[in-house]
Amino acid sequence: MTNLEKYKEAFINGLELKTTDVENLKYQAVQEWDSVGHMSLITAIEDAFDIMMDTEDIVELNSFEKGKEILSKNYNIEF
Repeated sequence: MTNLEKYKEAFINGLELKTTDVENLKYQAVQEWDSVGHMSLITAIEDAFDIMMDTEDIVELNSFEKGKEILSKNYNIEF
């Protein structure tokens, strides 16, 4: 499984989404991505990549694309 596939799966499972179209998701754009869903998403991402995200990164992760940028820049995860 590629890192992009793992990342997408973290979004789908972390937010309990019924769709696999996650590339354009933004915070609070869907009902599932509220503050509680956000923490579930962070947990799913951390588990998928075996990392612990910094608080600043957790707060800044507000879209699918921003998350990829944060993971690439701060955690050396290539997509």
